[in-house]
Amino acid sequence: MRFEIMRLDDVDGTAVDSTVVDAASVNRIVQQAASIGQRIYIRPADTVVR
Repeated sequence: MRFEIMRLDDVDGTAVDSTVVDAASVNRIVQQAASIGQRIYIRPADTVVR
């Protein structure tokens, strides 16, 4: 499963940028964000399987 992770602006909470990662990478990114106090939003990514 893949997830979209958006980095949020500290002032108003709007999405600054986003990236799509696999499930194995989510924990690492959450730990990195927590260590620097970065706000993030995580949701399942829309993926099309062909």
